[in-house]
Amino acid sequence: MDRALEELASHYAFAWTTAGDAIRRLRMFGIQSRATLEDLHTPAAIRQRISAAPSHSYLGDAVLGAIDGCVTTFAVVSGVAGASFPHGVTVIIVLGLANLLADGFSMAVGNYLGTQTDRQIVERTRRMEEMHIDVVPEAEREEIRQIFAVKGFEGRLLEEIVEVITRDRQRWIDTMVTDEWGLQLETPVPWKAALTTFVAFALAGAVPLMPFLLPLAWTTDQMFVASTVATAVTFLAVGTVKGFIVKHSPAYSSVETLLVGGAAAALAYGVGFGLRTWFGVE
Repeated sequence: MDRALEELASHYAFAWTTAGDAIRRLRMFGIQSRATLEDLHTPAAIRQRISAAPSHSYLGDAVLGAIDGCVTTFAVVSGVAGASFPHGVTVIIVLGLANLLADGFSMAVGNYLGTQTDRQIVERTRRMEEMHIDVVPEAEREEIRQIFAVKGFEGRLLEEIVEVITRDRQRWIDTMVTDEWGLQLETPVPWKAALTTFVAFALAGAVPLMPFLLPLAWTTDQMFVASTVATAVTFLAVGTVKGFIVKHSPAYSSVETLLVGGAAAALAYGVGFGLRTWFGVE
């Protein structure tokens, strides 16, 4: 083990329980040694990272879409299985495909409208700050002054910062948007976020239906068992990917996703079985 990495982990162990846990967390962030961390923070590496055009990752949209698609579709399968409907396979296919398209489209539209609203808020704030700079420039300079005074700058250095920022109108507006209003300048492209969500929802949501769609000489119960196993594997896989994305324990994230999805399926199965018993459906 890299001695320097061990020392670095010991430094952070107060927040991560043990030095061993801290080492695992550091490696999860791609830090295999102290030298790796130092290589990522050379002047050239920092310059390249900061100067690169910011881009939004749509992996989060994909993960959320996949989890929702798998959970809701398997809930439909479980509910029908619990109710033991006549022609259950046909009912599962019809309701499952309807859910796959309608709920997937609904989720995608919701994501589209949400990201579009975020963009509109940023644009509205930019226009408002631009108007403020035109009408009350000295007041806007004072806002910049106070923003950076809160950060600990003072005296001549503070005045130089105010001068540098307000000299460039674009930089001035960007600073007001991010530091005064707490908004992100770069937001997801609405149609990309929506499409990513829908595709992930449809792909993961199709997994619970596959045993019922394939030409297999199985009973309905056997198809349900196969659907359960396939869905559980999908939950674990999606949870693992989510863990890597958010830099969290993949094992914990996968089990958490499995439990959440399993709870939804169990609830749907229980409701279907309970209603069948209540109404005396044979």
